[in-house]
Amino acid sequence: MIDTHFEPGLLGARCWLELATGERISLRTERWRAAPDPGDELLLRSCSGPTLDIGCGPGRLTAALAERGVLALGTDVSAVAVRLTREAGAPAIRRDVFAPQPGEGRWRHALLADGNIGIGGDPVRLLGRVRELLGTGGSALVEVDPPGTGLRRGQVRLSTSDSPGGRWFDWAWLGADAVATTAASAGLTPGWLRAAGGRWFTELIKP
Repeated sequence: MIDTHFEPGLLGARCWLELATGERISLRTERWRAAPDPGDELLLRSCSGPTLDIGCGPGRLTAALAERGVLALGTDVSAVAVRLTREAGAPAIRRDVFAPQPGEGRWRHALLADGNIGIGGDPVRLLGRVRELLGTGGSALVEVDPPGTGLRRGQVRLSTSDSPGGRWFDWAWLGADAVATTAASAGLTPGWLRAAGGRWFTELIKP
């Protein structure tokens, strides 16, 4: 079954992730459909060739790349996300990242923005999959948490003001201080690590 945990946020609902500990993490769902901010611009400027936008959501990055003449494809498990990306004028397919993707082994870049490094709850496994999608010398462009947060894994569920909580699923958070060891475990080489617009990003290169 394809999970669609984040569809309320795609449709504009105020959302947060609820952890088993009772902690709640607010999601910046308004940014998912906003104009590119300085952090987005860092990602967009780093895409010099065909780019796969993993967990594309409503497609703001995929569409921005297409507008700049960069070949880009959005991929997401949500039919709502795919529809919104196409409505924004960019191509997208409904596909789990661990399922076969178009152009496997030939992408120049893969994007994991807006916390999507958490997909599946195992950043090493996810980045290992991304490595398979990239061509030699290609790079994963990943949004990470600020330094000092390390690597965290756990179960979460999405809550909204209208819903107290859905089904639990695996998720993860990767801090800037844990990028090097996580990338090495996935067979990727760390490149730059930068902050922009109050967000943190890294480039991980396929040797």
